[in-house]
Amino acid sequence: MKKKILIILLCTILFVLIGASLYLKRLVNDVNSITVSNLNMANITDGIYVGKYSITPVYVEVEVTVTEHKITNIKIIEHENGLGGKVEKIVDDVISRQSLEVDAVSGATVSSKCIIKAIENALQSGSK
Repeated sequence: MKKKILIILLCTILFVLIGASLYLKRLVNDVNSITVSNLNMANITDGIYVGKYSITPVYVEVEVTVTEHKITNIKIIEHENGLGGKVEKIVDDVISRQSLEVDAVSGATVSSKCIIKAIENALQSGSK
C-alpha cells in the first residue's frame, strides 16, 4: 500500500514538473517574440495616451504624457505582475533616455518587456 502511494505521489510530481517546464518554455518564446519599435517622437502629438499589453501572467496598462514631443510622464495604471513588482522603475529610464531602447530589469524580463510594449502602444495612438 505504501509503495502504491509513493508511486502515485512521484507520478503526480513528475506531471507537475513537466507542465511547469512546458509553461516556462512557452513564456520564454512569447517574451522573445516581443518586438518594440523606437518611435520618432517628432511624429507624436502632445497629449495623454493609454496603452496596454499582456503576456500571461503579466498585464500592464500605462498612461503616457507627451509634451512638446517628449515623454514627460508615465503612470502605471495597472500592473498584474506575477513576480516582478520592482520593475516599475523602468519608466524612469524611458523618460530620461526618451527612448524605448532600455535594458530590461534583471529578474523581471517579462514585466519589463510588457511595460515597454504598453508604452509603445500608447505612443502609437498619438502618432500622426
